[in-house]
Amino acid sequence: MEITQGVPFDSLGLSEEIMRALNKKGYELSTPVQAGCIPPMMAWKDVTAKAPTGTGKTFAFGIPIIEHIDADCDDVQAVILAPTRELALQITAEMREIALYKTGIRMVCLYGGQPIGRQIETLKKKPQIVIATPGRLSDHLKRRTVRLDKVQTVVLDEADRMLDMGFIRDVTRLLDQMKNRKNLGLFSATISREVMDIAWVYQRDAEEITVRADEENKPDIRQYRLEVPMNEKIDATEKIINQGGYDRVIIFCNTKGNTERVSYLLQLRGVDAQCIHGDIPQQKREKVMAQFRQGKLRVFVATDVAARGIDVDDVDAVINFDVPEENEYYVHRIGRTGRAKRHGVAYTLVSDYPAMIRLRDIAKFTKNEITEVRFDEAGQLIEVPSEK
Repeated sequence: MEITQGVPFDSLGLSEEIMRALNKKGYELSTPVQAGCIPPMMAWKDVTAKAPTGTGKTFAFGIPIIEHIDADCDDVQAVILAPTRELALQITAEMREIALYKTGIRMVCLYGGQPIGRQIETLKKKPQIVIATPGRLSDHLKRRTVRLDKVQTVVLDEADRMLDMGFIRDVTRLLDQMKNRKNLGLFSATISREVMDIAWVYQRDAEEITVRADEENKPDIRQYRLEVPMNEKIDATEKIINQGGYDRVIIFCNTKGNTERVSYLLQLRGVDAQCIHGDIPQQKREKVMAQFRQGKLRVFVATDVAARGIDVDDVDAVINFDVPEENEYYVHRIGRTGRAKRHGVAYTLVSDYPAMIRLRDIAKFTKNEITEVRFDEAGQLIEVPSEK
């Protein structure tokens, strides 16, 4: 079923506490993915949802989960699996917003890189909702520090990425431990072969919800490409940031080394920049991301995996310092800007012929128009007239 329209939240039969939480956020109209997923999940049906990034998927599964929780019961009743610690933390923050006025609901976020002892102490407080990365939840299961036999709802968020990252054995093992579940939600930007396999084995008569990236749901993002020699990419990046007057920018690199180099060279030029990647200690990563979310950091440099879960509504611009290696990465990257009905802008720097070919493939695959720009003699960015 393809959903193109949202509906008023007050038409979905939600509890007074949930409506208060939504009103506090200023939300009156759901997004299409929320309109499509909340009713079947409220009715305990399995759901497979394909929707572009930034369309409100957390609230689509989070609202039914919070509505279903029995606050008087100490069992784990819902499990949400996410591919990265950053996304798990982001989901937890949003779940807390939804549950703001619901008393007695406890949740825990379990992920690698944090002392397991601290997580065991939190589990002793008997949370009803567990948000976790598959690897760390598997660790807790082996240690018998968590029981999953009473779980009713399971959600795999960014299921395609989770399975791409090699978590399929952990995920299937965990699903096999939750035999009493009533419903399973698969949420994904793309429905890969692996996601279809999970759906085939573990779902029954699932509602299939598709939200196309049409003009209504597709973020309003102006996309530009700038051909620039490799040794001038840092100068070009600084010019783009300062000339555009952008206050909050994400720069994407393909490698950990490049994130370090780009952030360091921007700092030398007086630009407030920090980077994160998989080798940076978790505590520092969380600190940098918190600064960026709070508007205390102007430029955030990251690899694709490290940046998943950075859910900031008002990113002014995205710069692809490197052309992404996969088409889907481009979609996820530029989807960080132009969210919540705002205008966004994305720049991709191209410095060699293979990168140009790859960007052409991306434009064809994503059906996006990527306009060529260049610096004029005064150093200002101008559009290059099309040869059509």
